[in-house]
Amino acid sequence: MRPRLALVPGEPGGIGPELCVRLAHRPGAADLIAYADPDTLRQAAAAIGLPLRLRDPGQAAGPGELALHPVPQAQPVRFGHADPANAPAVIAALETAGAACLAGELQGMVTGPVHKASINDGGIAYSGTTELLARQAGAEVVMMLANPTLRVALATTHLPLRAVADAITGEGLSRTLRVIDAALRRDFGLARPCIAVLGLNPHAGEDGHLGREELDVIIPALDALRAQGLDLAGPLPADTAFLPRKLAGFDAVLAMYHDQGLPVLKHSGFEQAVNITLGLPYPRVAVDHGTALELAGRGSADPSSLFAAADLCARLAARRMPA
Repeated sequence: MRPRLALVPGEPGGIGPELCVRLAHRPGAADLIAYADPDTLRQAAAAIGLPLRLRDPGQAAGPGELALHPVPQAQPVRFGHADPANAPAVIAALETAGAACLAGELQGMVTGPVHKASINDGGIAYSGTTELLARQAGAEVVMMLANPTLRVALATTHLPLRAVADAITGEGLSRTLRVIDAALRRDFGLARPCIAVLGLNPHAGEDGHLGREELDVIIPALDALRAQGLDLAGPLPADTAFLPRKLAGFDAVLAMYHDQGLPVLKHSGFEQAVNITLGLPYPRVAVDHGTALELAGRGSADPSSLFAAADLCARLAARRMPA
C-alpha cells in the first residue's frame, strides 16, 4: 500500500501554494491530500501557468491533480503579501492534518513554509510548527535538518543567543539524544547510530578555560548515556567537527544552538535540505526555506526542497507501515 500524506502549503501569500501545484505534477511514492484553501491553490496554478484539478480526499489523484481537504481562508490571497487575517486558516490546516495523522487516517505530513510574524500579528501565539505539532501530540520532539550528505539536530531551537546556555541542561540533552537515537534506528534503519555532539563554547570549552558547560553539563550527560549503550562522540569543537574526514564516522550531529550547525548544513546542500520533526507518532518533513514573499506568484521558486521533503516523508511513512 502507498502511504497517504497530508500536504500543508503554509503561508498562503508565499511560495508554498505554487510549490504544491508543482508537486502535483510530479510522480511520487505517496498519495497526497492537500489541506488548503481551494481558491488559493487554483490561483497559484494560474499564476505559474500549470493546470490543476482538485479532487475529493477519497478519490485517486493523477498527474496535475490534488486531493483536497478544504481549509477556507478569511481573505482572498494576494501573492507576495502575508495577511494576518488568514493566520487562523494556516493554523487550522496544520492542526487538522496533525489530527488526521494521529488518528491513523494519514501516515505522515509534508509542510511548506509559514510566516511566523503574520501568525502572531493575527493574534495567535506561535513559535513554530515543530512546537505546535509536539503540543498536539503530547510528544517530546527534536528538530533535525538533513540533506543527502549531512544530518544536524538541535539541542535548542529558536532562542536568543544569550538564553542558550541556560537552556542546555543534562536532562534536556539526555532526552534529546534518546529521541535522535531512537529515530535513527526506527526511521533510518541504523542498527547502532553514532551521534556527534558539539560543545557549546569555542574549542568545546578548552578544559574549562572558555566556559564550564562542557565539564558541568554536557560531559556528564554523555557519559551517562554511553553507559546505557548510546554511541556518542564529543563534546567536539564545532569549528572542526564538520570536516569531511570526521563526518564520515557520524550518522548525525547534535548542535547546541540553531546557528551553530545549520549554516554548515545549508552551505553543503541548501536546495535539497529538509526539516524533520523527530519524536512524533508519525513522520513530519518540512521544507528548509522561508515563504519567499518576493518570489510568490512568479513561477520562479525552486521546488527542490518540497520535492525532497515529500520523497523522504513517503519513505519514512512506508517504513512505519505494516508489511
